[in-house]
Amino acid sequence: MSNAEKNNTEKKHPDQERTSNRRKQVLEAAECCFRRSGFHGASMSEISKAAGMSAGHIYNYFDSKDAIIGTFVEQNIERISAIMLDLKQRDDPLQAILDDVERYVHDNLHTGTWVLPLEIFAEASRNPAVATLLQDADRHSRGALRTVLKLGREKRGLANDDALLDGRIEALISMFQGLHLRALHNPTLDEVATVAAFRLMLGPLLLSE
Repeated sequence: MSNAEKNNTEKKHPDQERTSNRRKQVLEAAECCFRRSGFHGASMSEISKAAGMSAGHIYNYFDSKDAIIGTFVEQNIERISAIMLDLKQRDDPLQAILDDVERYVHDNLHTGTWVLPLEIFAEASRNPAVATLLQDADRHSRGALRTVLKLGREKRGLANDDALLDGRIEALISMFQGLHLRALHNPTLDEVATVAAFRLMLGPLLLSE
């Protein structure tokens, strides 16, 4: 690389960092607005005000509220991918899921985890573009979970046919996604008892033929 090319690359870094920081600023503001006012109640003008920038300026980073939601969905894909990668690297991925269930339950019951997804789910029920984003994300997450379960069951010499895996993947995801609604409907839910019940249910789900 020539000196001129190096200089050009170096000049781009501050701009890229500034853009990244601005996008993060917008996302943090949007999350606060969505939580307070809901997706439809929060306008781009309100989000820009919360982010401390002009309404016109915000469109340099996101061209619509749908685009902001798309970024939240992508961030959740990255979060789940990191969990799946960690499980794949464990000696016994299935036992690792059981060992970590307390953390998974706690995270899914925490208001910081479930309030925004429920708002996005509601929007997906009436907005085909957002529904498509969630369906694509779900296919990605199911594929990552399938890889983990298949690897874990192979290591234990357990059956791995597609129908068996499909059913157990759906059951597993439903259990954890359902915690969002339980936290909303029953805010005094006993988390310790719920973790114990999850361990009881997950053992046969993960380890039986």
